[in-house]
Amino acid sequence: MTAFGAVAITGASRGLGAALARRFAAPGVRLLLVARSRAALEAVAAECTARGARVRIAALDVRDAAALAAALAAFEVEGPVELAIANAGTSAGTSPDGAPEDTAAAAAQVAVNLLGAMHLVGPLLPGMRARGHGAIGLVASLAAFRGLPDTPGYCASKAGLFAWGEALRAAHGPEGIRVSVICPGFFDSAMGDRYLGPKPLRMGLEAAAERVHRALLQGRARVVFPAPLGWLLRLLALLPPGLGDRAVRLMRVRVRPEA
Repeated sequence: MTAFGAVAITGASRGLGAALARRFAAPGVRLLLVARSRAALEAVAAECTARGARVRIAALDVRDAAALAAALAAFEVEGPVELAIANAGTSAGTSPDGAPEDTAAAAAQVAVNLLGAMHLVGPLLPGMRARGHGAIGLVASLAAFRGLPDTPGYCASKAGLFAWGEALRAAHGPEGIRVSVICPGFFDSAMGDRYLGPKPLRMGLEAAAERVHRALLQGRARVVFPAPLGWLLRLLALLPPGLGDRAVRLMRVRVRPEA
C-alpha cells in the first residue's frame, strides 16, 4: 500500500468525504478539505487535526473552477497534492409528488458531479504528469452503469464521470498516474436519506469509507460495491432496451429536494 503525504478532498464536510478525511488524517499528512459549508468543514478539520494532520479548508463551490484552482495552488505552495479525491456530489430526481426532474436540476448535477471533478483534477494533472506520479479517486456510482427512470440527471453525471475516469487512466496510467474509479451503491448518508424507495444492500457509512480508503491506498483501478448490485445493473445494460426498461421500472423511487 502507498501512503499519501498530501491529499485534497472535495465534498469533505460530511458523509463519505468527511469519513475519508478522518481516515487519511495522521501525523505528517497535509489535507485540503473542500466543500460549501465553512462551519461543517471546520468541524471535520478539527477532528483531522486532533489525529495529527495539518489541515487547510476551502469553503467554495466546485462549480467555481477559478476558486478551486486558486485553493489548490495555495495548498501546493507547501508541496504537491499526491492524491485528489473528487467526491463532491448532488442529486435530484422525481419529486415526492411525482413531478419529473427538470432540466435545471439535471444540469446542476452534471455541473457538480462531473464538471466539479474536472475542476479538481485539471489544475493538478500537469504537475502529476511532470513528476511521473500521482493518484486520483473519482467517486462515481453504480448509477453509472444503467440509466434509471427517476434519477436521469444523476445517472448521466455519474456515467460521464465513470467514462472520463476510465479515459484518464488509459491515457495517463503509463505516466505513473493512478486513477481509481469508485462506484458505490447505497450507503448511509444525507443524500441517501432523501431517496424514498428501495435501497438494496445498503451499507453503513464507515463500511463504505473503509472500502474506498483501502482501494485508494492499493491504487485499484475500479471499485464496485456491493458487487451483486453492480453485476445486476451491468447485466441490465446488456439486455434489449425494452426488457431493460421494464426491469428498471421495478426500481422506481422518489427524491426529496436537497435542503
